[in-house]
Amino acid sequence: MADDPQRNFRSAYYEKVGFRGVEEKKSLEILLKDNPLDVEKLSTFSQRFPLPSMYRIHVWKVLLGIQPPHSDSHALVGGYRKEQYQDVLEALEVMRYISASTPSTHVYLRMFQLESQVLPRCSETSPPDEENEDFLSISRAMEEIVDDPIDCYWLIKCFVNQFHSKFGDSLPHLPKSLEHYLSQEEPRLLNHLKNTGALAQLPYSLWFRRCFAGCLPESSLQRVWDKVISGSCKILVFVALEILLSYKLVLMGINRPEGVVKFLCNIPQENTDAIVTKAIDLWHKYCGTPMHAV
Repeated sequence: MADDPQRNFRSAYYEKVGFRGVEEKKSLEILLKDNPLDVEKLSTFSQRFPLPSMYRIHVWKVLLGIQPPHSDSHALVGGYRKEQYQDVLEALEVMRYISASTPSTHVYLRMFQLESQVLPRCSETSPPDEENEDFLSISRAMEEIVDDPIDCYWLIKCFVNQFHSKFGDSLPHLPKSLEHYLSQEEPRLLNHLKNTGALAQLPYSLWFRRCFAGCLPESSLQRVWDKVISGSCKILVFVALEILLSYKLVLMGINRPEGVVKFLCNIPQENTDAIVTKAIDLWHKYCGTPMHAV
């Protein structure tokens, strides 16, 4: 999507009169009429613009490989996905890993474990470990975004698999990246976090391994996941950065690391849309606006 001066003028006009995203919605609708769908262009769109809610799940399913690029195969593939879901579910019921009273997120976890060939023996099942808690947090958030349980499971499964295969090697480096950008934006806050010992104890697992599931409300979270699903884990760094910047005064007044962590794990929920918007602006500021899939 090369920059078009006339299109940019129209976008600026629409935004000025209160119709932000009108042109972007039209552009996406044009992309979604392609057959086969151009996955790279859809990725680029998702990196550059917020996805309209009416198309979000459909685009996520294409970007995660749940649906193929060929639109005329979507119904057939959707049928296969439903059959596979039912087969795995019934297998777990027969093996008595799940019952009618099992919470849906734990059902998804057992399905994921079975399909990943890491299902523990029934006699060895224990409370979820940290890795499983990451999965359950993402599952709970996805449940709030997606109504259909079959779509929900496939989105959780493919989101988690793609995230670890694409970004698993990058995750250990994200805290250092956050420190670097914080030194550029607010060195006084960085020094305070270092001096109090809080920097090393920031809730990196919540932010980076769980992609803010359980931290941000779903209305804000899905805008972050648009960027992750379309190919960028760096956005997570800038959301964390903007949280720190937005609550700088509060954090500067806390001198114990456990106090900092407690606050950051329970940030106020009314300001999160603005935080995500500013985080995306910071991301574009430091990383540029992608002209191709990242």
